Amino acid sequence: MAAARALRSVSGVFRPLVPLIYNGSCGVRLVSGLSIRLFSYGQAPAICSAAKALPSVGNLPRASLVNRITPLLPSLLQQPVRTLTYYSLRKGKRKSVKAVVERFFRLHCGLWLRRRAGYKKKLWKKSAAKRKPLREHVFCNKTQSKLLNKMTTAFWKRRNWYVNDPFQKYHDRTNLEV
Repeated sequence: MAAARALRSVSGVFRPLVPLIYNGSCGVRLVSGLSIRLFSYGQAPAICSAAKALPSVGNLPRASLVNRITPLLPSLLQQPVRTLTYYSLRKGKRKSVKAVVERFFRLHCGLWLRRRAGYKKKLWKKSAAKRKPLREHVFCNKTQSKLLNKMTTAFWKRRNWYVNDPFQKYHDRTNLEV
């Protein structure tokens, strides 16, 4: 209770930066937005030491601002993960990312097609005017196309001939100077 009172008395500048609630039995509870994460003392030593220093208002945590904010924003520390296998265990070959193969379609000219985001979500509450553009396919930009090419093998880049292919007229670029 004393820690919570001390936390409330901290100035308004530090209040959004240090939303800690000290819980004496199990550790520190970190509240950020709508998600609540529980940490034990071994998992978050910086947070626990900051929480132990909170009961006396004059003795605020001496850690730098970055050290106090990084537990609250894990995206600063974690790099994005792409599950690309460079060498498989069986044959030692590169493998395609299944999510790319399932969600995107590659034209032979090198362009990638995708569906609009949210094309299946909560259609009952969207008007017909908002549902119409969601049914369209859109092209990925150059950066996304390069990344998708890296995440797939040559098998997905070869030319396929399908009967009644709806994308037949888009596979070859015409009247475009590149």
